[in-house]
Amino acid sequence: MAQAYFTQDLFRFLNDLRRHNDREWFKAQKERFEAVARDPFLRLIADLEPRLAQVSPRLVVDPRPNGGSMMRMYRDTRFSKDKTPLRTGLAAHFLNAKAPKGANPGFYLHLEPGESGLGSGVWRPEPGALRQIRDAIAGDPKGWERAAAKRQFKTGCGMIGESLKRPPAGYAPDHPAIEDLKRKDFAISVPLTDREVVSAGLLDLVVERYREQAPFVRFLSDTLGVRF
Repeated sequence: MAQAYFTQDLFRFLNDLRRHNDREWFKAQKERFEAVARDPFLRLIADLEPRLAQVSPRLVVDPRPNGGSMMRMYRDTRFSKDKTPLRTGLAAHFLNAKAPKGANPGFYLHLEPGESGLGSGVWRPEPGALRQIRDAIAGDPKGWERAAAKRQFKTGCGMIGESLKRPPAGYAPDHPAIEDLKRKDFAISVPLTDREVVSAGLLDLVVERYREQAPFVRFLSDTLGVRF
């Protein structure tokens, strides 16, 4: 019988982290962090590995604590106005092993009190990849609509990210997919409730959502010349 990966202790820890977001506090809480947050998250990633291989054998699903799919808790604040040193949630990404940096379609997972979610796509693609995606959408708007249609996901899934205020150069302002052609990011996200995060069904739920989103990632992968 499936067991839950997380308890409410995860949310209590992350709420405390939000209130005490400094390096010294985090170092003092290392054992607690590993017990209620990091280690259960790594177990979830390890259990996702064979399941996501059935969605795409080219996804990297790596449960190592350093250098794997789990993102570092320490933030890169060099170019950010927000100088708080730590993430206030757990995050992981599962990207295509063969795709180049800056053009890598994949899936992500984020756990944070009241703000958990998962999704897929390409975040802030580099200029060449951005042009390829826009050209693919402009050339096959119906195929894009099928891949990105909300009804396919059976959930409250929606597009996220930033968009241009004006149509990008080279694309007709009256194109039927002009709002998507304006996008800088091509990603979708669906929320997870706190109850779902601490449930025994979390693994199956995450896999189900990723399966629903696979055609979206496949469209982007095909567009960028990456085998999904």
